[in-house]
Amino acid sequence: MARPASNPATLVEQIMQEVDRLIASRSLAEGARLPSIRQAAARFGVSKSTVVLAYDRLASEGVITPRRGAGFFVSSTNTPLRVSEVEPRVDRAVDPLWVSRQALETPGDAFRPGCGWLPAEWLPDGEIRRALRRLARTGDERLVEYGQPTGPRDLRLQLARRLSASGVGCEADQVLVTASATQAMDLVLRLLLSPGDRVLVDDPCFFNFLALLRAHRVEVIGLPMTSEGPDIAALEAALRQHQPKVYITTAGPQNPTGATLSLARAHRILKLAEQHELTIVEDDVFADFEDRPSPRLAALDGLERVIQIGSLSKTLSAAVRCGYVAVRRDWVDPLIDLTIATSYGSGRLSADLVLHVLQDPAYRRHLGTLRQRLAEARMRLGSELCEARVRLFHQPVSGMFLWGELPDDRDATAIARQALEQKVVLAPGNVFSTSQGARGYMRFNVAQCRSREDLARLRMLLGH
Repeated sequence: MARPASNPATLVEQIMQEVDRLIASRSLAEGARLPSIRQAAARFGVSKSTVVLAYDRLASEGVITPRRGAGFFVSSTNTPLRVSEVEPRVDRAVDPLWVSRQALETPGDAFRPGCGWLPAEWLPDGEIRRALRRLARTGDERLVEYGQPTGPRDLRLQLARRLSASGVGCEADQVLVTASATQAMDLVLRLLLSPGDRVLVDDPCFFNFLALLRAHRVEVIGLPMTSEGPDIAALEAALRQHQPKVYITTAGPQNPTGATLSLARAHRILKLAEQHELTIVEDDVFADFEDRPSPRLAALDGLERVIQIGSLSKTLSAAVRCGYVAVRRDWVDPLIDLTIATSYGSGRLSADLVLHVLQDPAYRRHLGTLRQRLAEARMRLGSELCEARVRLFHQPVSGMFLWGELPDDRDATAIARQALEQKVVLAPGNVFSTSQGARGYMRFNVAQCRSREDLARLRMLLGH
């Protein structure tokens, strides 16, 4: 498989890419001898030391094999390059993992209005680089040893303060640092559920909830969403009929609709949860997108029946995998045991990096700028979608998503398949829906549709 090219590639990477190309095209067959270091240096117009570095890296990856006194040879472990293995499969079933697979596997120059993250240039790379430099100057043990299964205490203190700012009162010993919000959700589901149990989710909801619940072999029941949260009548009916153990929902701007929970509806949800002994898992990964926190079930409940999870991936970096879970005290030890059983310890480097960034005053300024940019992008894309006759579910007051119904009874899945052939990743509605009742809907990431060219391309794909 060809390695992704850097932009621009270093001289070492250019040599590695050329060797990859020659092997893939069979110009260099299995067992063939590569040009000598002197010959390669002359061919590429580089120093011999540059060729040595390139060959050493290729040998480390198993692409070529050095033989003392004889040179470098194409390894016998290489497999033929197939385009179907390099590019995402267009014919893959459009299921809850479809958007993630396409967004992660399409080439770097793809247009991704359906992905779930911010553009790289919107993220605080300066703060991350400063934190990395500080970490590089720390003691060796921080770079090589296992982290505590709970995560560093200083970071847990910082996260507890952040939770308190949104009304979720808790102590540091109620917070566990995880590798991501997804890992936090997986740990909680391992703690609470057994195969065959029933779980409530919003309909539509974040598609990875559905994929994760499928892996846990539980029965999923959808609750229709409104602009103020789940339909309360549907919630009451589901609780009476199905006796679910857990309800998974999103705090703040809901994914994919952008809806925020009203205070009255939050109180009603918690009252019903108490009556029916329901545990609620509240995903708060979008907390930093709000200027003023909307109602949090965990805040109103005091972490009795509500577990809250989150991460910094959305506003800091998806490459820094670090999440958290906040729970009542008697659930902490079982979660620690599950952490040790499934991952042994926390990701120490990521956790320390996140702590350094959170302590940097520039990160707070970054969040202010980010919220303003998102507000402008929501208005801009909302206007474009309305002109394309896309009917918005509602106009969110925060976050990066718009949820809209396409005109003329159009099939969002069919459009997404066609768009993928043009290296455009869209998010069709039914990947978010347990009832499969969102055939004509799409989720749009406003931050990924920034330029006039992006907007024009999106409107063309939608048929306007």
